[in-house]
Amino acid sequence: MKPEWKDFLLQAGAEMDDQRVSDFGNPEREMSVAITGDVICDLSHHGLIGAYGEETVQFLQGQFSTNVPDVDEHTSRLGAYCSPKGRMLANFRLFKRGETYYLRLPREQVESTLKRLSMFILRAKVTLEDAGDALVRVGVSGPHAVDQLQAALGKAPPEAVDQVIHERGLTVVRVPGLHPRFEVYGELDAMMRLWQNLNVRSAPVGSDRWGLLDVMSGVPHVYPQTVEAFLPQMANLQLLGGVSFNKGCFPGQEVVARTQHLGKLKRRMYRLHLPVNEAPPPGATLYDASVDATQPVGRIVEAYPHPDGGVEALAVLQVASAEAGEPRLSSTDGPVAQVQPLPYSFDLAAAT
Repeated sequence: MKPEWKDFLLQAGAEMDDQRVSDFGNPEREMSVAITGDVICDLSHHGLIGAYGEETVQFLQGQFSTNVPDVDEHTSRLGAYCSPKGRMLANFRLFKRGETYYLRLPREQVESTLKRLSMFILRAKVTLEDAGDALVRVGVSGPHAVDQLQAALGKAPPEAVDQVIHERGLTVVRVPGLHPRFEVYGELDAMMRLWQNLNVRSAPVGSDRWGLLDVMSGVPHVYPQTVEAFLPQMANLQLLGGVSFNKGCFPGQEVVARTQHLGKLKRRMYRLHLPVNEAPPPGATLYDASVDATQPVGRIVEAYPHPDGGVEALAVLQVASAEAGEPRLSSTDGPVAQVQPLPYSFDLAAAT
């Protein structure tokens, strides 16, 4: 996080925890307003990897599940970086700003992802770097987010998910959400002006509130605890436009394609409500004695407290347990998880 941006947030009332904004002084209220009202959120808990050079598109196309040529000044995509076995090492949002492609992913995943990608550059004319300090990033969400961004930008923000606009030094990406939701990227001065404009009618919230919105939108993230735990389809990435089945090879492509064409998955990602006070960490296990009394039937992707009590979570779960069983957290005697609806259908064919 840029020191100047950190000072700016502290002056705005931010409580910081290891370079992450935990809250702005009223976490309970922030939790409630995040899912009902207009909010702004510092996204420094997400990192950035920058990629540029003559052969950037060709290089990234050979590494990722998404069709990189689709990403341009006006279009963003989700995607995955997989092992040769098709398991996700990382997932990300890819967007372009100027001549640089940026991968937005959890900050904890930047170093390992950058290191592994760099191993395969060889003689390719591409430069990869940690771009976490290159751009400030902010999330904007709420029923009036479109109007507020239009007033601040002097231009309408993107209308559809994955669309991108560039205005007044800012890059605005529409992302899935309960309400209109956007990620905004820009240099320090432009982002300070935007925050001050939006802060008049939007409530600043901590990073976990943005995470709750991700969970309720059915958007997963891979963390160190879940590296190589899931195929892209297990985390519904193909339903979010993050997997192309018509592109060329990428690590794990044969496994990913075979899984898709063989038909029904035995595990997929569900949204759960857990009657617990503390959110379980990524990778926490779920059990179901009616399916298998000895082995886990699922793993938590990520989880956050909900203002109505309990915790909302995304979890990759055996379909049999989700549809007819009784999944429980941590053990067969643990708290019972209730399956909640996702904002998209499992039959949706969003992949190309």
